Amino acid sequence: MASRPQPESLWRAMAARVPVMDAPVSTGAPLARDIDVEVAIIGAGYSGLSAAYALQKRGVECAVLDANPVGWGASGRNGGVVSSKFRLSFPAIAGAHGIDVAKRMHRLAHDGVRAVEAFIDEFKLTRVQFEHTGSLRCAHTERALSSICAEADWVRTMLGDASMTVQSHAQVQHETGAKGFVGGVLSADAGTILPLEYVRGIAAGLTTRGVPIYEATPVIDMARAQDGRVLLRAPGGAVRAKQVIVATNAYSNLTDATASYHRELVPFRSAMIATAPLSPELDSQLMVHRRSYTETRRMMKWFRKVDGRVLFGGRDAFGKEGEPTGFDALQRAMVALFPQLKDVAVEYRWSGYVGMTFNALPHVGRSDDATTFCLGYNGTGVAMASLIGQHAAALALGDKAELAMLAQDGLRPVPFHALRAPGVRLVAAWYQFLDAVGA
Repeated sequence: MASRPQPESLWRAMAARVPVMDAPVSTGAPLARDIDVEVAIIGAGYSGLSAAYALQKRGVECAVLDANPVGWGASGRNGGVVSSKFRLSFPAIAGAHGIDVAKRMHRLAHDGVRAVEAFIDEFKLTRVQFEHTGSLRCAHTERALSSICAEADWVRTMLGDASMTVQSHAQVQHETGAKGFVGGVLSADAGTILPLEYVRGIAAGLTTRGVPIYEATPVIDMARAQDGRVLLRAPGGAVRAKQVIVATNAYSNLTDATASYHRELVPFRSAMIATAPLSPELDSQLMVHRRSYTETRRMMKWFRKVDGRVLFGGRDAFGKEGEPTGFDALQRAMVALFPQLKDVAVEYRWSGYVGMTFNALPHVGRSDDATTFCLGYNGTGVAMASLIGQHAAALALGDKAELAMLAQDGLRPVPFHALRAPGVRLVAAWYQFLDAVGA
């Protein structure tokens, strides 16, 4: 299987502008010999690299293998939103599992943001342009506003967290430049980042510390050796390891060796467009506080400003990665929300898969006594994967980790996984109908 370049995204274009002398350290060639390590990690995205970081800090010899370049998957394609949340709300978690579990999940959510900040500080990742500006959730109906305001009040009252504040219709309209929202809730502990720069920066930092990262190295077979070790076979060599961490997430089906982990997920296509640079007048009208913004529709759209442009994204259940399906619809949705952008060209279009799980939460655990997995970030992967990869490393070494509802003992394939594609389309169509009628 030949290594493939990342899609022609805005992130890749911005990275290409960097002078050679300021570019990150190269992370490494394909594996070309047999090696022995304590822990082998499959996947060079946020999860795999954060696991390697935790292992290196403890003096554990490890190696990272990826079929493609560092951050080729979701880590290099996402919208660059650093959030302190899960898809499930904290009141919903408390209602189903109790207030103690909700408190532990709340701590994990905010720990994810701290993990990103720690990587930036430790590896001096100045080029990632991290801005801790918060995230504004914009309500499209009064009913949606009432729901998110109640959540903010519950979080303040029950969890002692005052970082979520209600914003009026006038405040949201002034800040976003959009008239289609009735109000919103600002989550202060959130921010934005350049995702490809972030993942490459971590990889470069690990490389300088002696952690080998083998790109263009697909693991085509994973089997148990006679001595109990795990043998990973790649085209250029083999890796013998006492433990393996599988961190391939929504792209677990790239090889047969990790295909079983793909059945934990319902991959959802996420598409993004980026406009041409805005005029000074438009720049002063739209998203004036440079936050990340989401809306409350079920088929949610999100947006932010970066590089003097508007970046607009959303889920596209009806198209396949790399196909133009959905980009035109995304542009229409952007113009409907921001009529000011009607005559502004779109210069970048790209997409990729997000790992969604049946319970809407990330999964981390052991699939057997020698293999640990972490996957399914449900659209919150920048922060969550930066944290959970480190917990996966601890599990691989036999430690216990405080994971609350994220801990999973063994694989739990999605029921009727073979029907996931038509099922996703059916659910998405129903959600679009509900959004259209304001339900």
